[in-house]
Amino acid sequence: MKFNKKTLFLILLLFVPVSITAHFLDWDSSFIFITAGLGIVPLAAFMGEATEEIAVVVGPNLGGLLNATFGNATELILAFIALKSGLVEVVKATITGSIISNLLLVMGFAMLLGGLRYKEQVFKTDVASTNSSLMNLAVIALLVPTAVQYTSTGIESSTLQNLSVAVAVILIIVYGLTLLFSMKTHSYMYDVGMADLEEEEGEKVDPAQVNIKLWVGVLLAVTLAVAVESELLVESLESATSQLGLPALFTGVILLPIIGNAAEHATAVTVAMKNKMDLSISVAVGSSMQIALFVAPVLVIAGWIIGQPMDLDFNPFELVAVAVAVLIVNSINADGKSNWLEGSLLLATYAVLGLAFFFHPVVAGLG
Repeated sequence: MKFNKKTLFLILLLFVPVSITAHFLDWDSSFIFITAGLGIVPLAAFMGEATEEIAVVVGPNLGGLLNATFGNATELILAFIALKSGLVEVVKATITGSIISNLLLVMGFAMLLGGLRYKEQVFKTDVASTNSSLMNLAVIALLVPTAVQYTSTGIESSTLQNLSVAVAVILIIVYGLTLLFSMKTHSYMYDVGMADLEEEEGEKVDPAQVNIKLWVGVLLAVTLAVAVESELLVESLESATSQLGLPALFTGVILLPIIGNAAEHATAVTVAMKNKMDLSISVAVGSSMQIALFVAPVLVIAGWIIGQPMDLDFNPFELVAVAVAVLIVNSINADGKSNWLEGSLLLATYAVLGLAFFFHPVVAGLG
């Protein structure tokens, strides 16, 4: 399985030079969009591998922080480039889409395929309960600025922007507290997931055997390549979606998050099929929390700094979708057990939301 996955990523890596060549030769924008998207998938995987290798050398605390920071680096880079290009609504759609896809699509496939192999799979309820509380906070933080906008008359955009920046700062502080909680004060709660991760990666690697300079170089090179591919993807986005007949909202909420999260998706499903649901859920829910508590706030603050203001006033339907995803995941995770039917329910919910986004009228700034 591991060999096949690595081979697939190496094959997909060929799309990086293809997309760059297509850009310079001014080929069809839909071709550039598709090849750039496929090129990002293996780059995200190699970025994760480089981060893990460096984490082995720098130790568990700094390594954990490094993994937490770079866990969603691909989505952050892609969203930042879209933000820099003024595609604020696309960025917002990608944020909500990433949360939804991790909670419903990834966890759904993990529970379905894991449940087909094992009649019932178990995971720690205390961690699931903590994660549920954090995701509830994320929904509240995304909902409040939108509620302020819809319940106020003539509110100035600068006021909404200031509120969003203040909320973003609070979310980043909470994210820091979750890292302190999971890595220091209550690390014992996450020991099972970490043990599964070490087992999944094979024998424990001796830090002395890791070429730190090589992996730092790989991380920098891959990060640069992700930035280049993201630039190509964003440049061709509007023209390509029009040519392919894809609604812009659907592209932002469904397509782009799958591209950025594909490598993580594969990991969560693979370990679930090995009956390691603690690790699988940790990957899926952890990624959603990083998006809500770290990536979204960083983008709000970054937009404020670079003069491309982005607030937390989301499309109400996107918030409904996030709230629905968090509600059903919290309900399913409450008993600490999962089976194939529960996975099917999550996938069905994702399919319903995906259809709704496909048929949803175009939103200003997205089409």
